[in-house]
Parts: sequence; C-alpha cells; structure tokens
Amino acid sequence: MKLRTSVTAADRGPVWWADRRGLIRHTSNLALAGTLLLATRLVLACATCGCTLSYDGAMGYSSSTGWRINVEYDFINQDQLRSGTSAVSTVPNGTELEHQTINRYLSVGVSYSPNADWNGFLWVPYVMRSHTTYGTFDSSEPLPPLSGSNSSSLGDVKLIGTYRGILSSHNLGIQLGVKLPTGAYYDSVKFSTGPMAGEPLDASLQPGTGSTDMIVGAYYYQAVSKNWDIYANGSYQAAVAEKLDQPGNDYRPGNLVTVSFGVRYQADPTWVPQLQVNLSRKMADQGALADTADTAGTVAYLSPGLSINLSHSMQLYGFVQLPVYSNLSGYQLFPHWTASVGASYSF
Repeated sequence: MKLRTSVTAADRGPVWWADRRGLIRHTSNLALAGTLLLATRLVLACATCGCTLSYDGAMGYSSSTGWRINVEYDFINQDQLRSGTSAVSTVPNGTELEHQTINRYLSVGVSYSPNADWNGFLWVPYVMRSHTTYGTFDSSEPLPPLSGSNSSSLGDVKLIGTYRGILSSHNLGIQLGVKLPTGAYYDSVKFSTGPMAGEPLDASLQPGTGSTDMIVGAYYYQAVSKNWDIYANGSYQAAVAEKLDQPGNDYRPGNLVTVSFGVRYQADPTWVPQLQVNLSRKMADQGALADTADTAGTVAYLSPGLSINLSHSMQLYGFVQLPVYSNLSGYQLFPHWTASVGASYSF
C-alpha cells in the first residue's frame, strides 16, 4: 500500500545580504534564518509540508567573507486532512485514510565566502518522523487499529553555490546547486506497529528521495527607507537522476517551484521583526512507487518571525508559518502551523 503525503529530508540555504545603501553590512545585522532555497531545501514529498520559509531573505543577503555555521530545529505537525481548498473528515472507499505525520528536523548548515562575489553552502539535515494511518478506508467496516512508524536518520544533503557579483551593491544573486541522495529511501523505513507492521512506508515518507536534484534560484534585496528592507526570491528544484529507476520499482519526486517575498523592520539593531509571504507549487510524484494522485498542490503561508542579535557574530531566530491557502490534489495531511528556531554564528 502506498502511504502518501509527508515531507522528505529538510534543507536550507546559505546566508548572504547587501547593505541598504549598496555597502556591505556585517552579519550581526542578520534578521531571521533561511533561504530562497525553500524549494532549494528539498523536493517535498507532498504539497503540504510547510517547509517554505525563505531563511536567506529573513537573515539578510550578506556579501561578507568568512565562515558561518547555522543550527536549526523545525517542527511540522501534519494533522489536518484536506482535499482541494477545504478540510475533510473522511475519504472515499478504497482511498487511504491517514491520521497524522509529525516531522522534526535538526539541521546544520555551513557557509563559506572567499570574497564578496561568491558563496558556497552545505546543508545537512537529520530527519525525525512519526507517521500513523488507518490504511485503506471502507465505510462498511469499523476503522482498523492505527498502523504507525518512527524513524530518525540522516536526510538528503545539499550543496549550493551563489554568485552575487552581478551588481556592485551585491543585492542581486543567482544560485546553482544539487541535492544528493544521502538519505535512506524506499523500503528503508517500515511500519513497526498495527496491522501493517513490516510493510514499507511510501517513498515520499522515507528520510530521502533516492534522487539527485538540480537546484536553480535567484534573489533581490532592497532598502525602501531608513528602517525598512524588502526582498524577493524564487527557486526551482527537479530530479535529474533516480536510484529507484527500474520498471515497476521506480520513483521520481515531483518538481517544486517556490516564490517568497518579505519585509524586515530594523529600527532596533538587537530585535528585528519581519513578515514573509511564502508560495509553492509542487508537481505530482511519478513512478510505480509514487502516490501520484495525492502529492501535488499549491500552498501559501504567512510567516511572522523575529531575530535577536546577541553579539557581533551570534544570532538567535524564530519563525511561525500560518497557512492561508491550499489547493491540494487528492487527500493530503496538512499542518495548522509550523515552527522553526535556530542559532547562527559567523567567524
């Protein structure tokens, strides 16, 4: 049985930004965390995971040189069943009735800039996921006991390069990267409890996708007044090679397009609030192992956040994502909210 929706390995992006007057600003002025790599972070296993924050935009796009380390924790509780634009309480006969997917990610990012024009970034996620389902729904029968699984392992690693020397102000950048199939993929995680114990979870619920993905993106940043900054970014991620490529045993995660725009208020250099709008369009997964009918969709989130600059090189940050729109194919689990917290250190 194919168990549909959930997120795969979490990813993030590097941290760069330019001064509002076209000068290089030090990284201590960072606002919150993340990347235009929201899509760059991963090919999502569903359209509903909520991993769409632009952490680069939140922290600011830096052209500073040197190293930066970021540690982040993300919590995504998919506990609402939705179809199309509405919440639903049941599914048609013969369709899987999922109960809940809880995703926790502990991720480490390392960024290095040899000069103002270039940056390289490595993102390594550790995926902790629990999933429960009733299995195939039959209205003529009582609901069966829940089948469940729990897993914790390395996810898919990402490598991203950014060129930000297009403009002298360094506030326009382009990105090119790759997601590697380092996470365990289909048949690695199995149900441990319930009637389905011993059966593998769907390919979209594994820690990794088993695919090598191409990532391209761009961002633009601009100050609009003394205290206000705005930015916009977008990215595209698509699988270019799959380990699961045999007829009848193949899986390709759907392509993902994301766009984010936001505003930061920087009147106080210590406390920096901001607000983002995050949009994503996920195409359906493909292959014999894919749940093609239940993995596509369009979602939008409103994402308030705050960063705290503890010192010249140390920042803390936090975000909450609130869904404001979803149009999902089939029947998918959806979060009421998501949360991300982290710490960033530059040297």
